[in-house]
Amino acid sequence: MSEQFSEVDKLRAALFQSIQAHSETSTGHSGDIARIDVLTRIENVILKIIQSLSREEAPVLVLKNRSSWSNVRFDQSLGLLMSSDATITTVRSDCPSSVTKFAQVLKCLLSIYRLVQSDSYATKRDIYYNDPQLFGSQKSVDSIVDDISCMLKVPRRSLHVLATSKGFISGDLCYLEEDGTRVDCNSSSTAVAVSSNVCGIKNIVSSAKFVLIIEKDATFQRLMDDEFCTQLYPCIIMTGKGVPDVNSRLMVRKLWDTLHIPVFALVDADPHGIEIMCIYKYGSVSMAFEGASLTIPSIKWLGLWPSDIERFGVARDALIPFTQADEKKMNSLRKRPYSSCQPAWESEMELMMRRKCKAEIQSLESIAPQFLTRAYLPNKLRYGDWI
Repeated sequence: MSEQFSEVDKLRAALFQSIQAHSETSTGHSGDIARIDVLTRIENVILKIIQSLSREEAPVLVLKNRSSWSNVRFDQSLGLLMSSDATITTVRSDCPSSVTKFAQVLKCLLSIYRLVQSDSYATKRDIYYNDPQLFGSQKSVDSIVDDISCMLKVPRRSLHVLATSKGFISGDLCYLEEDGTRVDCNSSSTAVAVSSNVCGIKNIVSSAKFVLIIEKDATFQRLMDDEFCTQLYPCIIMTGKGVPDVNSRLMVRKLWDTLHIPVFALVDADPHGIEIMCIYKYGSVSMAFEGASLTIPSIKWLGLWPSDIERFGVARDALIPFTQADEKKMNSLRKRPYSSCQPAWESEMELMMRRKCKAEIQSLESIAPQFLTRAYLPNKLRYGDWI
């Protein structure tokens, strides 16, 4: 235990020395308000720690609870937002159960301060490898970076910490990365990885009429193989490969803000697919503190609808029976604050519950091998068949 306290002391001292050493520089960039603001907020956190020590009190960090639905509120035009009176978690430096996290937060704050002060960037993986023994796992770093973003009330991208993107994008789209690299997404055979610094993207050029978000990578690859973007040119397709990472969500939001075109979602007719679509549209509990900049409230559900299963004659052996986990997830979805805002979605979910079965997008292949790309999607888009 004494070693853990010693580590906290060293981290606190290192961060304080860094703040002292760079205090003049941090206030010298008069034009860089955002960076100065981040530095000041970190300094304020450390100042409180120093003040506690001067009073011979154990320093504490106060973090908002990002895992409870009771801490979020719903705004129909913005999605899920963190409540102003959200419950908090106190991370104490003198408590055996939280001293390690206290040290981890300080270590991350030190890394972030130095990155922002020097106007440089690092990945969350880089931060983890600064002290893998302290952090224990990459997941700890990921969570702590979000905790710090929420605590400082600063968008995560302003912390100069980047995350590797897992999403891919293709279609009528060109843009410049922050370093000046030109990216062309027009290839019909190869998709482009979503940028790890979406906010640095500039000079977006596109004639696309719509953006189609695809839940799974397998379906995205199928659309690529069938040259969907060429068939319905001009358009943009993108996948977050399941539950989307923040960069994938930021990319869709940036396209929506810049191009002012419709955004559609193609997901499995199951509770998991619907939840993924809701994350793009309304946000998530864990990122509600940044919800207003990540959600796309105008997203429309293009498919696969539970009612499409019977409507298009999907083979019975292509359907999957509901599990207890599916029922639990569906009941949870239907209780969420945004469900009542979408009566058509609610009807589809009720139908799924009655039939006790679900279907993947690939089930449409039971009708015909290229039914999805040659008939289902073109007709839905042509005739405005979305909800």
